[in-house]
Amino acid sequence: MKRVKTEGYVLTMRLPPEDRDRSPLTGWTRAHWDAVADHLLASVEPYATEGYAQYRLPGPPSRAGAVSDGLEGFARTFLLAAFRIAGAGGSAPGALVERYAAGLAAGTDPGHPYAWPQMTDMSQPIVEAASIAIALHETRPWLYDRLDPAVQERVVTWLSGIVGKRTPDSNWVLFRVVVEQFLGSPLPGGLNRIEDWYAGEGWYSDGPGQNFDYYAGWALHLYPILWARMSGDTVRGARYAARLSEFLDGYQHFFAADGRPVFQGRSLIYRFATVAPLWLGALADASPLSPGRTRRIASGVLRHFTEHGAIDDRGLLSSGWHRPFPPMVQAYSGPASPYWASKAFLGLLLPADHPVWTAREEPAEIETTDVTRFLPGPGWLLHGTRADGVVRLINHGSDRAGKTPSDPLYVRFAYSTHTAPQLDPEIRPAGSHTTVDGQLVVVAPDGRATERRRIERLPGAASRYVDGDVRVTTRSTIKGAAEIRVHEVTAPAGHVVRDGGYALAGGSLAGGSLAGGSLAHDVTGAAATVSRPDGLRSHMAGLAGFTGAGVDDREGTDAFGPRSATPYLTAEHPGGTRRYVSLVMLGAGREAGSDDVTG
Repeated sequence: MKRVKTEGYVLTMRLPPEDRDRSPLTGWTRAHWDAVADHLLASVEPYATEGYAQYRLPGPPSRAGAVSDGLEGFARTFLLAAFRIAGAGGSAPGALVERYAAGLAAGTDPGHPYAWPQMTDMSQPIVEAASIAIALHETRPWLYDRLDPAVQERVVTWLSGIVGKRTPDSNWVLFRVVVEQFLGSPLPGGLNRIEDWYAGEGWYSDGPGQNFDYYAGWALHLYPILWARMSGDTVRGARYAARLSEFLDGYQHFFAADGRPVFQGRSLIYRFATVAPLWLGALADASPLSPGRTRRIASGVLRHFTEHGAIDDRGLLSSGWHRPFPPMVQAYSGPASPYWASKAFLGLLLPADHPVWTAREEPAEIETTDVTRFLPGPGWLLHGTRADGVVRLINHGSDRAGKTPSDPLYVRFAYSTHTAPQLDPEIRPAGSHTTVDGQLVVVAPDGRATERRRIERLPGAASRYVDGDVRVTTRSTIKGAAEIRVHEVTAPAGHVVRDGGYALAGGSLAGGSLAGGSLAHDVTGAAATVSRPDGLRSHMAGLAGFTGAGVDDREGTDAFGPRSATPYLTAEHPGGTRRYVSLVMLGAGREAGSDDVTG
């Protein structure tokens, strides 16, 4: 039977009734997670190729091409299917076992028209092989062990193609680890390599340097612990579990009260994969969180995205945050890339009577008190406010150095759960970027602006960057929703110093109206405010050194809405070294006010 794309295909997601006794905060239970998984899996089926070997979802191809993208569609949805199958004891609906067994047989048959591409050095199939190996391990009694011996041999042959292949020096080294473990011939190289990237207190950099982002959780913790689950290595497993526990102690605060994760780092089209380490902690019996809090945070995130358009009318995950947003898409991302969100469903591997599913929901800390946490590993200062549920991340450590121009997803001073860095759709050379949010830049008379490409850490929430003959040293302190930035700027005379706040999005959104309403501006002296009807405000005020202010308006640069505006401060630099102090605020209601904040 040939599977082809069906135009206009729509499948309505049917969710079970809310359970406000067991889940008083979200209403969601395991049944809701099952329902979302079933909807996602049913919705991709019309896009399967003949024999279910590939899933060719609509959208622009990645740099790897359509065939690799089709394999990605199989592998990433197979991971979701595996968690659903294992969690249901092999009896998941939708004939998932038969469907993915057929895909394994067809994809590994070199003579099949939709056979999988072979693995080569640095190739995308290496990534997808890891998902296939994990899925095979978790479903072994219901799927792999029941395959025809000839098909089993072909699966092993295809997976063995990973042996000896080169990978980027990043989380990719772990893909080979889990594949080789499934094949029964593990090599420790990848596990040894991540020791060089361990930054302490549960945090890993994704490769050499200061590459801190969600990959620490959904890759660098996830694969070693799943490897330990596959191998039975209790010694290494205990080490990874202890690190995960430390990580989760701070990581639990990356989520707003309404379920929004902090918007920082690459590959954010994976969306609710951000909750994978929460479930992983429960799976490895390594979580400092109570079972009720684990489920509350995770369900809050999944519910947030399902209610704000992440799953479109076809039941597909688009490439974006809520709505589709092309500037978020990396070159390696194809139409099926968002299905790494499957990792969010790790909790289905826990039995239905596990406390993480049966315990009564407990509030996240931000729902009961303001939260302040300094994370020395990545050099981040988190502060969340109970009154508005907003979480803000002050960055003095992550830079993904080497990117030219500098990467706005890593080098900004501040990120949050309610705002996004501005992603200019135009590719510009170094020094010619035009966005102003979250950065202090020094603009030369010829218009060239400095870039915070390499962050030099200083003790506490402080850092320095140098660009040519300009040096900027910044220290951050916080009070409630406010950040006070103290900048020491050394630059030649005739330059202009500009400090940008949070960009606020407005306008209608497809699939929801998260950032609905028009944006209002107010600029007075050395202070500027952007606000919108739902009460969220972004405010900046100069406390020392700054003499002017403004608001930068944009279209098409914000993942949260079609229009955006950013308050900023300015000053003419007299030459030498001078101090500039700014008040930066993001919040709603009283949290966005500045009456109780002084320099």
